[in-house]
Amino acid sequence: MEVLKIATAGSVDDGKSTLIGRLLYDTKSLTDDKLEAIERTSKQKGYDYLDFSLATDGLVAEREQGITIDVAHIYFSTATKSYIIADTPGHVEYTRNMVTGASTSQAAIILIDARKGVIEQTNRHFFINNLLRIKDVIVAINKMDLVDFSEEVYNNIKADFSELMGKRDYQDQHITFIPVSALKGDNVVNRSDNMSWYQGQTLLEHLEQLDQKDIYNIGTPRFPVQYVIRPKTEEFHDFRGFAGKVYGGELSVGDEVVVLPSMTRSKIKAIYFYDQEFKTAPRRSSVTITLEDEVNVSRGDMLVKANDLPTVDKQLTATVSWMDADNLVPGGKYVVQHGVNKVLAKVDAIEHKIHPDYSGIEENVTALQMNDIAKVRLKLNKPIFYDSFKDHRTNGSFIIIDSRTNTTAGVGFIE
Repeated sequence: MEVLKIATAGSVDDGKSTLIGRLLYDTKSLTDDKLEAIERTSKQKGYDYLDFSLATDGLVAEREQGITIDVAHIYFSTATKSYIIADTPGHVEYTRNMVTGASTSQAAIILIDARKGVIEQTNRHFFINNLLRIKDVIVAINKMDLVDFSEEVYNNIKADFSELMGKRDYQDQHITFIPVSALKGDNVVNRSDNMSWYQGQTLLEHLEQLDQKDIYNIGTPRFPVQYVIRPKTEEFHDFRGFAGKVYGGELSVGDEVVVLPSMTRSKIKAIYFYDQEFKTAPRRSSVTITLEDEVNVSRGDMLVKANDLPTVDKQLTATVSWMDADNLVPGGKYVVQHGVNKVLAKVDAIEHKIHPDYSGIEENVTALQMNDIAKVRLKLNKPIFYDSFKDHRTNGSFIIIDSRTNTTAGVGFIE
């Protein structure tokens, strides 16, 4: 079954957790014991409605404060599709959590409180979705029941958000506006009788019709080798295959390829998935590839088409989202993991800090603190094979590891 990964974003009390809980409830994805617990807790709190946020807020602190603190992943399915929703916190101090939740998502839901409209934090949410090249963004204007389901309020918020869209640099984004009431269930799964003026799809209807081919960013084919397969059995005595995942495009039998970093050339002889053989490996498929020539290929190498090489260099400039409590400073030494490759790196310079509310940049920055986003220059101890993140979402990103603590200290998106 097709799997769709969705990230949510919204400010405090915009209703993210309630929206997700409503999706689970109306698609009958909540187990009986979970539903009973929600009903019991809602009565204990004196609510005359079901508090659907209890379906997602798992930490005690989240339940006590009624806010989302950590990224929660929620799973549910319909008859046609499976969903993984990353319920991310909306606070400024949890920017790193928003980046983490959106980093593997193909679509995003940005919630806006109909009473508040577009606020500063909305800018941040849209900036992160733009930075991460999320192709399909749903702007869910929530709590329409608290503004008497007003079409005028909806249109005003839509106009304000359209102004924000003019600041983005990722023009391939598809933006959809949907007025909803997560608490009452209007336009979440079922169409609202209270907003007859809205003729578009419900939230679930929109998610159901999203095509994977449309929401995955298309790039050039890249095949990082994760494992060299040598069975050395009597039946496959001379078999030598290279296992990995195809990113960006597709590879076919007969394609002339270059092995990086050796620059050795060969052609694809066969493509296998376990015991099946295919003529073409589509993007995002995990396969084993054999080559016509006996060439040296190891874990960490990359197969690319001969006429479409990435950049091979020992230095790069990237937009970095810093996630560590210890500051990033010029001269700092880290490990950069790019795909399956790990290389030593040194921070050459912090060019400028970027304000994710679209208010501009800050120069002469001497350090990055947790949740800061900045343009950073790095020098590596050996070359890596990369593309610009704008052109290739997978091969243009990396993580920064603090070698002392082995923690993921930051993520980078290559210019």
